[in-house]
Amino acid sequence: MEEIDRRIVSLLAHDGRMSFTDLAKETGLSVSAVHQRVRRLEKRGVIRGYAALVDYDEIGLPLTAFISIKPIDPAAPDDAPIRLSHLTEIEACHSVAGDESYILKVRVASPIALEELLQQIRASANVSTRTTIVLSTPYDYRTPDIEPGRAGEDAER
Repeated sequence: MEEIDRRIVSLLAHDGRMSFTDLAKETGLSVSAVHQRVRRLEKRGVIRGYAALVDYDEIGLPLTAFISIKPIDPAAPDDAPIRLSHLTEIEACHSVAGDESYILKVRVASPIALEELLQQIRASANVSTRTTIVLSTPYDYRTPDIEPGRAGEDAER
């Protein structure tokens, strides 16, 4: 990937609502050139979308947990992500190495809601679970250093 495209991706990763005008100022390109590059990055799948960062406490989902799952029958098909896709409380599903097969990030309203979700996960995917409840999140949504030679600059901002 070209360095200028990395710069554009880095800027949008930090502020997905940055205007083409501001992107042009930050990169030294024309507005039309930035627009073309962003569209090309979107078309290639480098930029997959834009999202709002939500305060989950404010919308009634204050409890975050990580649930590690592994199949009860190791010979069973590895289809847990498909079997669990209907559970909207699951924010992310990560395939992992180690004892467990997947780690799920979930958001729910209460410990009772978490208990109910665990029962649904176990029943839907025929898995055992191990749950870690998040007490606090000192930081989240951090963007990795995308631009070469700029390591540490974001920490200074």
